[in-house]
Amino acid sequence: LEVFLRGIGIKPSREAQRAWFDAEDEQFERWRSGQITFPEQRRERLRTVLPQFGVVPPSDSSALDDLFARYLRAYRAAWRAFPDSVTLISDLRSRGYRVGILTNGTEEQQHDKLAAIGLSAGWDAVCTSERIGAQKPARAAFLTLAEELGILPAECLFVGDNPAHDVAGAQAAGMRALLIDRDGVHAAGIAAAVNQ
Repeated sequence: LEVFLRGIGIKPSREAQRAWFDAEDEQFERWRSGQITFPEQRRERLRTVLPQFGVVPPSDSSALDDLFARYLRAYRAAWRAFPDSVTLISDLRSRGYRVGILTNGTEEQQHDKLAAIGLSAGWDAVCTSERIGAQKPARAAFLTLAEELGILPAECLFVGDNPAHDVAGAQAAGMRALLIDRDGVHAAGIAAAVNQ
């Protein structure tokens, strides 16, 4: 985000980050609920945020899409796996645990991200809201994940960083849930918390 903002003349700041991620949450939710198309939620983010920082967004959709493509290039270039991810997933699988992903993202982007960070293998299920037709925190999304893993919801430990979407959603589906904070208490890794 910082690379993108600098590139369009906006000084990166907490205020700019907060505005971007608030707009992302709001517009992504509008897309998930079927109010707008996926490309339109991207355009609306730009229309919402840029004027707050003195940048006039392009008026036509094509130019907005080109501008958002600049953000996507910077976003994709910043994709990294957490250092403990590969080891943790491998360890869990070697001990017989089934491992899956439930994400509110799109099918193409999530698989691209997994490939880019070296984590495309080793999953028993990858459930994107786009493919399964339900998104976190809906109970149906978590139940679909458990079904695709071939286990009961009560046998699942759902690990996530969002109290409402991840933890409350998983618990409502009958799963145990672990809230992680990669910037705080779990900065050194999550293996100890997952293995408790």
